[in-house]
Amino acid sequence: MTTTTFIPEADTLGTVLTRTARPKRPSAWSASVTFGWRAMLKIKHVPEQLFDVTAFPIMMTLMFTYLFGGALAGSTGAYLQYVLPGIMVQSVVMITMYTGVEVKKDIDRGVFDRFRTLPMWRPAPMVGYLLGDILRYTLASTVILVVGLILGFRPAGGPVGVVAGIALLVGFSFAFSWIWTMFGLLLRSEKSVMGVSMLVLFPLTFLSSVFVRPVTMPGWLQAFVNVNPVTLLADAVRALMGGTAGGSEITWVLISGAAMILVFGTLTMRLYNRR
Repeated sequence: MTTTTFIPEADTLGTVLTRTARPKRPSAWSASVTFGWRAMLKIKHVPEQLFDVTAFPIMMTLMFTYLFGGALAGSTGAYLQYVLPGIMVQSVVMITMYTGVEVKKDIDRGVFDRFRTLPMWRPAPMVGYLLGDILRYTLASTVILVVGLILGFRPAGGPVGVVAGIALLVGFSFAFSWIWTMFGLLLRSEKSVMGVSMLVLFPLTFLSSVFVRPVTMPGWLQAFVNVNPVTLLADAVRALMGGTAGGSEITWVLISGAAMILVFGTLTMRLYNRR
């Protein structure tokens, strides 16, 4: 039995081995936007994910307005003017935890390892998760605002104040989400990420000015509530929508957001690079 050895022609080898210009490495912004689009496509294919940003905020608005409005403010209309910006803040801040959950899902499925081998800006996948979640935050805010307007909410700050309030809320939530990306890299399971996030989020959102004014609370509790970043955020959003924007609340919200990005963004990237 004879064996035939194939010897490629010189022209064929030259064609295969020809050096061509490599594609340009995508910019940091381009890579981040691509991963943000990936996050939005997940919502498209699994629309059930939108339950927490549609049905839950509507339920919270109706429940707190009509169950507690009369007792806390004398009428549901008066309480709605106070509580609606607070419910908007609570609902959006609560859904920030899903960023960490999605990170953990990709790690468990092995997708994350593939991302790390790609020639791109290293933080792009992490930033992409957060950019994709901005859609969730904006949608939740819009749903709550529409429901509030139907029920009788009338923001004295007008369209400019409403847009400014939602923009401040979305920006803070983007910064706050870095905490959960860190936990997504640090903890061992999705349930652990959700458990830790709820352990943090429930005290932060309920021990705040979201539902009632801090002056009605005991002095020892006011000390915590007044420095709670959720309180500062709720007061700032409420002031913007009410047309009485207080510069101090907005300044502290911006400072706390920048601090969270600096601290937890740095910790997240260190964990990401060490995996």
